[in-house]
Amino acid sequence: MEILPFLVLPFLASLILTGIHAYLGVHVVERGVIFVDLALAQIAALGATIAILVGMDPHGTGAYWISLVFTFMGALIFSFVRSATQRIPLEAIIGITYAVASAAAILAMSKATGETEHLKDMLVGNILAVSRGEVIKTAILYGIIGSFHYVFRKKFLLISIDPKAAEAQGISIRLWDFLFYASFGFVVTSSVAIAGVLLVFCYLIVPSVGAMLFADRIGSRLAIGWTMGTLVSALGIFLSVQMDLPTGAAIVCTFGGVLVLMAIVHRLTFKYRTKISAAA
Repeated sequence: MEILPFLVLPFLASLILTGIHAYLGVHVVERGVIFVDLALAQIAALGATIAILVGMDPHGTGAYWISLVFTFMGALIFSFVRSATQRIPLEAIIGITYAVASAAAILAMSKATGETEHLKDMLVGNILAVSRGEVIKTAILYGIIGSFHYVFRKKFLLISIDPKAAEAQGISIRLWDFLFYASFGFVVTSSVAIAGVLLVFCYLIVPSVGAMLFADRIGSRLAIGWTMGTLVSALGIFLSVQMDLPTGAAIVCTFGGVLVLMAIVHRLTFKYRTKISAAA
C-alpha cells in the first residue's frame, strides 16, 4: 500500500491523456487517418532531438517550442494535402512523413553524444516520473484545447464525418483542418514529453476502436473510450510496478490485451443476438 502515493501523479496524468486523446481519436478514426498521431508525435520528437543537438535541455521550454514549431509544420502539410489532391491518399503522406521524421531523428541523435537515452524516452516515455507541475500544466492546456473543440464541435464533427457536406455549407476545409491538426499538435507535443510516442498512439486509437465495437453514437463511444482508458491506465501502471516493467510498454500491452478481450466479447454477443433474431 505504501506504493499508492507514488502512483497518484502518473494515474492523474493518464486520466488527462485519456480525456483528450479518446475524444481526438473519434475524429481520427472517422477521418481514416489512423497514423496521424504517430506521425505528429514523431515530428515532435524530431523537434526535441534537434533541440538536444544544439545543446538545449530536452525538458526545457526551448525544446518544447521547437517541437511545437515542427508539429505545426506537419499540421500545415496535412491540412493542405487533403485539399490539394484526391489521387494520393492522405494516409500515404502520413506514413511517409512518419518514416522520414523517424529516420531524421535517428540521424540527429547519432550526432548527439551520450543522449541516446532520450531517444528511448521519446519512444516509450516514462510516465512514472511525471511531476506535479507537469500534470497541472498539461491539465490546463488540454482544458483550453478541449474547450476550443467543444465550442466548434459541430464544424469539427461535420468535417470529420462528412467533409462534402461541410464544403457544401461553405466551411473552409483547409482552414478547419489546419486548426484541427494544430490543436492536435499542441496535445501531441505535450503528451510525447510525458508518455512517449507509442503510448500516446494507444491513448488516441485503442479506446476509440474499442468503443466502435459496441456503439455508433459519438456520445456513447466517448463514454466507453474514457472508461476503457481509465481502467487500462490503472491496470497497466499497477502491473508495471508489481512486475518491475517499463510503465509505458506495460500500458501499451494492456491496451492490446483489453482490446482483444473486447473484440471476443463483441463477437460472442453478436452471435448470441444473431441466434435470438433467428429464433424469433
